[in-house]
Amino acid sequence: MNYRFANRMNKIPRSFVREILKVTDDEDMISFAGGLPNPQSFPVEAIKDATSKVLTQDGDKVLQYSTTEGYHRLREYIAERYQGQGLEVGVEDILITNGSQQCLDLVGKVFLDRDDGVIMERPTYLAAIQAFGLYEPEFHPVPLLDDGVDLHALETTLKEEDVKLFYTVSSFQNPTGITYSTSKRKKVAELMGEYNTILVEDNPYGEIRFMGENIAPIKSYLPDSILFGTFSKIVSPGMRMGWIVAPPEIMEKLITAKQASDLHSNYFTQRVVYQYLQDNDVDRHIQSIRKLYKLQRDQMVQSIRKYLPTGVKHTSPEGGMFLWVTLPEGVSAMELFQLAIEENVAFVPGETFYTEDPEINTMRLNFSNSNVEEIAEGIKRLGKAIEKLQAN
Repeated sequence: MNYRFANRMNKIPRSFVREILKVTDDEDMISFAGGLPNPQSFPVEAIKDATSKVLTQDGDKVLQYSTTEGYHRLREYIAERYQGQGLEVGVEDILITNGSQQCLDLVGKVFLDRDDGVIMERPTYLAAIQAFGLYEPEFHPVPLLDDGVDLHALETTLKEEDVKLFYTVSSFQNPTGITYSTSKRKKVAELMGEYNTILVEDNPYGEIRFMGENIAPIKSYLPDSILFGTFSKIVSPGMRMGWIVAPPEIMEKLITAKQASDLHSNYFTQRVVYQYLQDNDVDRHIQSIRKLYKLQRDQMVQSIRKYLPTGVKHTSPEGGMFLWVTLPEGVSAMELFQLAIEENVAFVPGETFYTEDPEINTMRLNFSNSNVEEIAEGIKRLGKAIEKLQAN
């Protein structure tokens, strides 16, 4: 059979991260590759209680079809949390999705035609490249600095190119761990207000800040922007519950696109998540996650300084789940990956996070899914692999 696939499928590679996870199944492997929350943070018993309560009290309803927008009380809860952070968000501004990954797909469906311009951070979230890439846009990468996007490069791109969207992970960015400063967020909002380009702000890690002061999303300065959120990092990734916050005109199109995709997100899971949120102190739970991840982050930073050779640089995130390592000029992280696997340690080579002209001497390390002993041993193994590569 000669399968006549859509042309766009020939342009989108499979996720390198997903393929790496197959390699890391070995129990002797220490993996810094996946973007996985720590299972210690999963509220298993509380979810079990919430599930039982929902089925006992409302079983005939929670197993039925529901509305596309999502469970009203869950959306109300999300809106109230935003209002507590100073954002003007109402229940009608929120659409429940199957994780924040579906947010990317829906925005791509609603906005992108072939060759439309999309500004992406350099480097950027791999799955965003995949999700938007299916719609065959033209990517315009803009460099990241220590405090967020390069404003001069951003403005130049907005002036010179016809751009529909600017996609950003503004807090504890995946893959770098970089966070936009408050002043840069305000400047980005001012700049976006001058051009006919929509800001798409992905914020899955915003509540996992374990150092420094909380910073409001860019949307607080730019009401017409789009904001993504998720319960994957603060409750459970397996439940696949996320949401989009968007203005009414955009929300109408997003709802139509979602109806064509899946009618509505898993209603039973929405009800379980809402019951869990009602019955438990979520902020206390988030605080426990922050405490755990700070220990792991600190261990990774200390281990890098102890075991990796001079000339290796790294970011020092104040939250989230990742940090970014830059090897000496000319050293290939992809070549290092093969040697690291031999040492039973895995990471993601940085070149997979670029839309073009990748920096081959970079890599992403995840610290949230390994205990402190594994982190120390894993970075030590990585140091040995780097020594082997340099010797060759």
